[in-house]
Amino acid sequence: MARVCQVTGKVPVSGHKVSHSNIKTKRRFLPNLQTKRFYLAEEDKWIILKVSSEGLRTINKNGLYNTVKKLRAEGTKI
Repeated sequence: MARVCQVTGKVPVSGHKVSHSNIKTKRRFLPNLQTKRFYLAEEDKWIILKVSSEGLRTINKNGLYNTVKKLRAEGTKI
């Protein structure tokens, strides 16, 4: 599975690693992803999501059921 947050859509981005002598080499900045199990009470089942820390905050703010409903409307299989 790719390193993509299922809630926010965050993906790895590229940039430079800068040394003390200011030499720049390419590197990747990876999102802070966590594989997390959530209990969806409305459907009486557990779901597994790969979410970033920002995605967890979104779920806490909007609620799990509303977030899952929005993802399903966008076409994500959950």
